[in-house]
Amino acid sequence: MVDDKYHSGISLKLLLLIPAIAIVTFVAFGIFRVGGSPDIRIEPGMPVIGKRTPIKIELSEHRRGLTHVRVELIQGDKSTKLEEKSYSCRSQFSFWGPKTEKDILLVEAGRQSMPALTGGTAVIRVTAGRAGTWLRHPDDEIQEISLPVRLTPPSLQVTSTQTYASQGGCELVTYRVGDSAVRDGVRAGAWWFPGFPLPGSGKQDRFAFFAVPYDMAQPDVRLVVEDAAGNTAEMGFIDKFFPKPFKSDNIEINDAFINKVVPEILSQSPEIKERGSVLDSYLAINNELRQKNAQTLMSLAQKSKAAFLWNKPFVMMPNGKVMASFADRRAYIYQGKVIDHQDHLGFDLAVTKQAPIPAANDGVVVCARFFGIYGNAVVIDHGYGLMTIYGHLSSIGVTEGQTVARGAIIGKTGETGLAGGDHLHFCTLLQGLPVNPAEWWDGHWIKDRISKKLGSAFQYTAQ
Repeated sequence: MVDDKYHSGISLKLLLLIPAIAIVTFVAFGIFRVGGSPDIRIEPGMPVIGKRTPIKIELSEHRRGLTHVRVELIQGDKSTKLEEKSYSCRSQFSFWGPKTEKDILLVEAGRQSMPALTGGTAVIRVTAGRAGTWLRHPDDEIQEISLPVRLTPPSLQVTSTQTYASQGGCELVTYRVGDSAVRDGVRAGAWWFPGFPLPGSGKQDRFAFFAVPYDMAQPDVRLVVEDAAGNTAEMGFIDKFFPKPFKSDNIEINDAFINKVVPEILSQSPEIKERGSVLDSYLAINNELRQKNAQTLMSLAQKSKAAFLWNKPFVMMPNGKVMASFADRRAYIYQGKVIDHQDHLGFDLAVTKQAPIPAANDGVVVCARFFGIYGNAVVIDHGYGLMTIYGHLSSIGVTEGQTVARGAIIGKTGETGLAGGDHLHFCTLLQGLPVNPAEWWDGHWIKDRISKKLGSAFQYTAQ
């Protein structure tokens, strides 16, 4: 009987203890289960703050999740809020349910976000909150970085004179930039022509080949310099501009031609798909594949060697009869109707069938293969983004990576690709932009427009 009373007493105490433990645990969670300290990483996109400096901020808190964050740009007693954001976190009593453990913020700091910003230094401060409890309210987690502020663009001075540019043609400018410059060159509309160190000159002396695109009737051309903070200075520098009224031409397209060229090009060009009819496939080749080929030429230009690989005038194919000129505006006519418009960006030169083709100048072969609308083609790099292309070849006599000399035979004329007869399609390219070859065939033009401006940096022989 005594034992029964003893065990009953113990059971009662246990029953009373369980709720007590639950209450204590509940109170403990209410007091102690605060969120963890958020991990904050600040990654500026530039080493300095300028007009618009991108800042990437990574946040993470895995215990109860993020609660809120504020990003500020601070200089002296001035502060600008760049971003502020709130999140829903778990309560102190929950072990499951939605929470935001990670987030990435992208903000911009600079003169545009804080108009009163001045040179010197400024601070990017990130304040991330911690989840609290009924009785505890932990301090926010704060991280900050200090960055120099640069709001003045680099200096820019043109050192060459008599810049005479033609529509569709090339030119060269020499100039000097300030010490803070990280990028410079010539912008012509949507085209960018990078600057390069001027060989044998001072550290800040630069030069740039540039062109006025063939479809730009009024020059939108600026010399540009930029620093690491994105501060930009630019200036016009062309003394005279010569517009060129290019010719128009009609190209008759018939079924025999379409059925001849389309199957070969489609079989050699996996980047373009066959369409519902042979005519539709032809139009896709004349448009889409033409654009893809242009993009490839721009990509090749990015790998051009930063050196003069030539020092003599460019040579034209001997006895070549001009069948079509640079930038002819073509209307394509099929069964009496205009079905397309394209610009012919090069010279078509014809001699005899399978005539030998000389390299226009010294350089390195960067493309030697079937190349879309050009058929069998060769592209030669002459350095600093200057290249020549030779299209419609019946055979190719060089390989990619091969160094070729001016006048060396690189292949034979043909009618591959979109060619209506045996000929050579030839063009010069600057940073992938087709430019008028006639200038580069002219030794006097090279001497006056290129060699004189470069001086001892370019050892030119006008023969």
